[in-house]
Amino acid sequence: MSWTKIMECVPNFSEGRDLEKIDKIVAPLRGRAGVKLLDYSNDEDHNRLVVTVVGEPEALREAILEAIGVAVELIDLNQHQGQHPRMGAVDVVPFIPIKGCTMDDAVELSRQVGERVATDYGVPVFLYEKSASAPHRENLAAVRKGEFEGMAEKIRQPEWKPDFGPAERHPTAGAVAIGARMPLVAFNINLSTPSVEIAHSIAKKIRFIGGGLRFVKAMGVELADRGITQVSINMTDYTRTALYRAFEMVRFEARRYGVSIVGSEIIGLVPMEALIDTAAYYLGLEDFSMEQVLEARIME
Repeated sequence: MSWTKIMECVPNFSEGRDLEKIDKIVAPLRGRAGVKLLDYSNDEDHNRLVVTVVGEPEALREAILEAIGVAVELIDLNQHQGQHPRMGAVDVVPFIPIKGCTMDDAVELSRQVGERVATDYGVPVFLYEKSASAPHRENLAAVRKGEFEGMAEKIRQPEWKPDFGPAERHPTAGAVAIGARMPLVAFNINLSTPSVEIAHSIAKKIRFIGGGLRFVKAMGVELADRGITQVSINMTDYTRTALYRAFEMVRFEARRYGVSIVGSEIIGLVPMEALIDTAAYYLGLEDFSMEQVLEARIME
């Protein structure tokens, strides 16, 4: 990959069950000059598709816009049900600077995409995180509160006027949050209980807004097909709050309910450093650094 500038995008689409629709949404990101599709995963319980794609900024912009257009055409949120909160057919589109790009470049790209989404598809756009136009719009959870069903009324409030597009919810595609942010790790921890109330309670304890860990967002989710529940976590800055801290805090809070951890999962891609940091903690490695990782040295 000889690109001098590399931007990452991790769009989340509200479709995790219909494989034909998923293939059509992902198709514009395949075999395209200046763009590389790294990963995509669908979750039937969440009814959500998470895609990871990188590319040169201009080529990435056009590819993402085309994928958004397909999703807006195919997904009707009036018929959508799933465990994950959502306000749009394309729910969130974050841009992350990787190489030769700054956060300012990512913000500018998010604004370009947001303006085009509103103009080309008639979907209202909220800028969030580093792209936010006001402090109360930085947190995605605040922007998405009320979800698709509540957005019809919320979007008419002056403080929630979209940054781009009409102050009216798209009838089938809802609204979308587009922004720039740090790399995020989607980290889910599965619990040995079918009680979603317990999972919710643990999530509230560990997330920052509930007095828990900084840079941690969490919610409880039912995995009905497995008869268990999950604490679904977004680690918004793994360099400042490590994965193992979230894992151990879930274990600590679960103990009061007589519940144990039965597994965990990473959704999408994860920076090597996030896993190495956790491995070093559990192995008790002293004075270990990324310089000792073979693959990291090879890629220098």
